[in-house]
Amino acid sequence: MDDLNAETVTQAALQQMAATPDPRLRQVMASLVRHLHDFAREVTLTPEEWLTAIRFLTEVGHCCSPVRQEFILLSDVLGLSALVNAQHVADAAPGGTEASLLGPFFRADAPLLEAGAQIARDPGAPELLLHGRVTDTAGQPIAGARIDVWQTSATGLYDLQVADAAMDLRGAFQTDAEGRFHFRTVQPLGYQIPMDGPVGRLARAQGRHGYRPAHIHFLIGAPGYQELVTALYFAEDPHIDSDMVFGVARALVVSPVARDPAAPIQGMASLRYDFALAPAAGHGSQRVGADPASLQPA
Repeated sequence: MDDLNAETVTQAALQQMAATPDPRLRQVMASLVRHLHDFAREVTLTPEEWLTAIRFLTEVGHCCSPVRQEFILLSDVLGLSALVNAQHVADAAPGGTEASLLGPFFRADAPLLEAGAQIARDPGAPELLLHGRVTDTAGQPIAGARIDVWQTSATGLYDLQVADAAMDLRGAFQTDAEGRFHFRTVQPLGYQIPMDGPVGRLARAQGRHGYRPAHIHFLIGAPGYQELVTALYFAEDPHIDSDMVFGVARALVVSPVARDPAAPIQGMASLRYDFALAPAAGHGSQRVGADPASLQPA
């Protein structure tokens, strides 16, 4: 038996894990150990700093609940979610609408609503109409596509962040025979990520503003096509160029218009956006995120 030191302990750990039967698990864990050990050596991690990190991660876990996912939030603010999303999109079939992050506020059980329905229980602000089409990459309409939408209120809160967490400002719709959809909502407000937990304290310690620009999330799927996770971001938001979680793409930045003669409902501001779905290519889930309730321990 040889005594281990700061250099040789890495190889000893890798040797112990070398017989891992699952090849992907073996690859991922070997790389993780190498990078973790290199990080600790690079910064000369102290015992006090190591324990501070353990406390921080423990608190992140304690903050998770059926309506809050602090670990996804941590991944988002570190840019890891955006990186995973960018890698996955680059490897997927081309031609579809630009993807964005699912985020920590998705709920899997949004109600299926009729075309033109208002997704806000109590709008409390001028209505905004969203409409458009879902097509394939050749521009042909996709009938019966399911479109899940969710957003903050005009005061910048998701339903999961209010006391009763009742379903609000979210819903699901199906496209018609021509791939068309439309629904009513209110213009969302940009917001700070939850700053009352460990991730928020980290953001403040880094001198970061914590804001996401106003946006509306979309999750669109149809048989035979890649599921699309994306969001539309409002150009007028002051944080459009400094999204705390790195989700904005130029192709997803939009501005409502006061009058659109082609809008299916008149008398309100409207926003048209057409989405294109790429053909299914066996690349697995497009979702960089999850319903917080689905990640609770069994």
